[in-house]
Amino acid sequence: MAQDPNDNVYCNNTINQSQTTDVTETIVYIPVCFFGIILNAFAIWVFCCRMGKWTETRVYMTNLALSDFLFVCILPLKIIYRAQTVTIPCLIMECAYFINRYMSVFLITITAVDRYIAISYPLRAKDIRSPLKSVVVCGVLWTLMISLLCIAKVMDDRTKGICFRKINKEPSPHLFASVIWGFLIPLTILSFCSIEVTRKLKKKKRTHPHEARLIQKAINIICANIIVFIICFLPLHVAILIQFIADSTDASCTKRAKISFFLDHAGILANTNCCLDAICYYFVNKEFQEVSLELTTKYQSSENEDSDVF
Repeated sequence: MAQDPNDNVYCNNTINQSQTTDVTETIVYIPVCFFGIILNAFAIWVFCCRMGKWTETRVYMTNLALSDFLFVCILPLKIIYRAQTVTIPCLIMECAYFINRYMSVFLITITAVDRYIAISYPLRAKDIRSPLKSVVVCGVLWTLMISLLCIAKVMDDRTKGICFRKINKEPSPHLFASVIWGFLIPLTILSFCSIEVTRKLKKKKRTHPHEARLIQKAINIICANIIVFIICFLPLHVAILIQFIADSTDASCTKRAKISFFLDHAGILANTNCCLDAICYYFVNKEFQEVSLELTTKYQSSENEDSDVF
């Protein structure tokens, strides 16, 4: 197939705009990587070593922390490979990048479903839910995500181009599938579960002021989770959908450059989710708060002892 001469213009426009994106990525990813690695490593340590009995939520949260930790470790490599031509290491990095992004999306969704079952069907939940079943669910999810995204990369057959960047004008069915399966369906499930759980909690009889505060805190956490999910992932998938439409309708090079710019910055926003998840652990888990308080107290005591010496 002959090359469209407009491709060169499109590439030139996107390359000029990608320089701005590179600066933005560097500015944003340095603190994201720093705090993301520390917070998620701390979360994994707390979930695995500092808690007692394994629960369904703990299994899902541990996998989410692991996924976010792996994701944030890939971000520096994304910066390194972003201007290079497609190679085998580049394809591996791309695959790992998208696996962990969508693992995070689906684990957040599964956690919401698990919470919905526990609140809405407390009697049946004892038979439906168990830590072992949660481990199996996570194992199946990891297997599916790795398999599907590796197959998608093989089917793309990218032998030339730039790493982490789509430069051809052919519409990609994988992009459209990521909008439907990677965002719209999870968002629908997450919204339904969050609304139902909130409704159930509000209807719950409060016999004590402390119980009322706990219920309100739970509702606030649920609302915060879905707001963070929407803020992080909605702009990205809107941008992906717009790019798919542009590729399908042969949009002008100027429009494509603007869409590419929007997509790049929406992706940067989405990638901050790996830090925000870790912050949510503190508010969701009582044990996490207790361990954090214990470590803070020990640190302050150590500082006081040092100051006494001097």
